[in-house]
Amino acid sequence: MFTYHSLDLGPKNQTDVLECCRQSNDALDEDKYFVFLTFYRESSSGFLDDQFTELKKLQDECSPDFVAEVVSLFFEDCEKLIGNMARALDQTGNVDFSLVGSSVHQLKGSSSSVGAKRVKGLCVTFKECCDSQNFEGCVRCLQQVDIEYKSLKAKLQDLFSLEQQIVQAGGRIPQVDI
Repeated sequence: MFTYHSLDLGPKNQTDVLECCRQSNDALDEDKYFVFLTFYRESSSGFLDDQFTELKKLQDECSPDFVAEVVSLFFEDCEKLIGNMARALDQTGNVDFSLVGSSVHQLKGSSSSVGAKRVKGLCVTFKECCDSQNFEGCVRCLQQVDIEYKSLKAKLQDLFSLEQQIVQAGGRIPQVDI
C-alpha cells in the first residue's frame, strides 16, 4: 500500500493514482487521499495558490460541498467569459479591446478568488495585450487561458470526485494544504 509519509508513489500519472485508490475493497482512507494529494501537488505545481487552501478552510461538515460549488461557479463564469472574448476577437478589424479587457479583468478577479494561479497570471499578460490593442497577443493569450482553464478543471474534478468517494464511503476529508 502507498504511504504518504514515505512518498513512495509508484504510479506514473493521475489516472494510475486514482485507479490504485479505487482498487481496494476498503473504504477510501486518509492514506490514499494523501497519496492522491501528493501526486496532485507534483502534477499541478503552479496551478493553484494559497487562496485555494484558504477557500478549503471555509468548508466544514455543515457545507461539505462548499468548495466544489464555488469552483463550479468559477468554471461556469470562465466558460462564459472565454466565449465572450472569443466572439469579440472574431470581429477582425473591428475588435472592441476595451470589452475584451473588461472580460479579462473579470476573469482575473474570479481566478484570484479561487486560487487559479496560472489563469490569473495569464490574465495579467492578456490585459496588457488588450491595453496595447495587440490583436495577435490577445488571441494567443485567449488560447492559453482556455488551455489552462481546461487543465485546471480536469484536475479539480478528479480531486472533488475522490473527495466525494471518500465521504460516500464513510470517511472524512482531512484539512491539508495543496
